[in-house]
Amino acid sequence: MIIQDLDDQKPFTTKDGSTIRSILDRTNAPVEKQSLAEATLPPGVATERHYHKLTEEFYFLLEGEGEMEVDGDARKVSAGDAILIPACAWHTIRALTPLRFLCCCAPPYSHEDTYFE
Repeated sequence: MIIQDLDDQKPFTTKDGSTIRSILDRTNAPVEKQSLAEATLPPGVATERHYHKLTEEFYFLLEGEGEMEVDGDARKVSAGDAILIPACAWHTIRALTPLRFLCCCAPPYSHEDTYFE
């Protein structure tokens, strides 16, 4: 059994510009097929629009309000919302208020699977 305390995880900036703390991923557990992280964005900040060739993502908003865009479909989102981001879908999220959300990636998140053009 592997148990990770969120408070023990060091934050880092992903290639798209969000600040995350890995909860469980290849860097801190014998993970093979998915990863889970907490992401935060301050008000007015957005991730750089990007896509992943391999990775399907779920975002689950814990706190705040934002605007999520997936392949040109933009909608307001808030705490309690779950968002599916299919592999190869262009996406970005903008924080309207301080935003904190969980990001689950399958396969696990990697900088190498983040594309901007």
